[in-house]
Amino acid sequence: MKNIILATLLVLTYASSINAADDVKIGVLYPLTGPVAQVGKDAVAAVKTAIDIINNSHDIDMPLASEKGLSGLGGAKITIVVGDHGGKPDIGVGETEKMINSDKVHAMFGAYYSSVTGAASQVSERARIPWVNGESTSPKLTTRGFKYFFRVTPHDGEFTQLMFEFINDFNSKNTDKLKTIGIIHEDTLWGSDSGGTQNKMAGEQGFEVIEKISYKAKTTTLSSEVQRLKAKNADVLMPSSYTSDALLFLNTAKELDYNPKLLVAQNAGYTDPKFLETMGSKAEGIITRSPFNTDLAETIPLIGKVNALFKTHSGGRDLSDVPARAFTGFMALANAINNAGSTDPKEIQKALQNLDMSAESLIVPYRGIKFGKDGQNTKTRGILMQVQNGKYCTVYPFELAACKLQYPMPTWAQK
Repeated sequence: MKNIILATLLVLTYASSINAADDVKIGVLYPLTGPVAQVGKDAVAAVKTAIDIINNSHDIDMPLASEKGLSGLGGAKITIVVGDHGGKPDIGVGETEKMINSDKVHAMFGAYYSSVTGAASQVSERARIPWVNGESTSPKLTTRGFKYFFRVTPHDGEFTQLMFEFINDFNSKNTDKLKTIGIIHEDTLWGSDSGGTQNKMAGEQGFEVIEKISYKAKTTTLSSEVQRLKAKNADVLMPSSYTSDALLFLNTAKELDYNPKLLVAQNAGYTDPKFLETMGSKAEGIITRSPFNTDLAETIPLIGKVNALFKTHSGGRDLSDVPARAFTGFMALANAINNAGSTDPKEIQKALQNLDMSAESLIVPYRGIKFGKDGQNTKTRGILMQVQNGKYCTVYPFELAACKLQYPMPTWAQK
């Protein structure tokens, strides 16, 4: 009799251990200090918004929202370990090593700066731990032959293609043709790749690059660079700058009265919420690429509900470019883990390779999420938005536009 009772208890204990849902632990890496700290904090708030949706039950029409926890893992909850890289690749590497070796995370997520993402993801690749990225855009990140790295966002090549599609569409509709291009970029991995991609694509599209300038990241002066741009006066200026550089550039352009007809930026500093807060009317007329804008809510109803929840995690701040992409990337990772039904990194990798999310489940205008063999999302799509009356307004693609393009952009005398 004792043996029967003991055997029954063992069976119940074993069954309980099977049904018990262990937490899924994910390492989250962003710049929480330094010149783009607010971007990093907003990205973490977006991740926490995704976790709120996944771990609790919400009336939001997207996968993982209706039930509590990951159904594929018996209701397991997602927890995160958050690291701050401060914009420095070596710190990002150290944080990743700690998360993988000490915290025993099942996957990695982040890290905004392409240079940090590139360096730190080498650690996860060697350890065979999946890394999902929502917002780093250097094209090189998905040309390294990595098997465990997956990027959800469009990269700079795709965004640059969008810019030239816009210019060509503009030229087809207007007699005042845009013919010449000016390029200025900071010199880290992201800026160099962005400027190089723009230069190459301009030549392929038949545009003349009459000035291309690389400047040192975190520089304290851009006077000579702006003077060169003003002297050449290209029809379209394409800058690739982080926040402090973007602010410095515009203040210098005002000081030297440099007025390009169009400024089409490669986001980063030009979509940091601090940019509009700091520059005010000085930002009027600037165009930046992005995969997200809140005025898309009319065509993407999910934005309103997710934004309302995001504000509870961000101290009242609205969704913007980077947190929208971070949210989308993290939801992709969570769906893959749920589909895998396992925290085994190899199984998560396979689930990411097989992931296929529809456009209707996203808050960004991508056509979906499906990764190619290189780990790049093959269903990306971006927009161009222009600062009008102190807000970002979508102006391209024209079928998604909420505002008419303002051309030429206002001069400093008009602002």
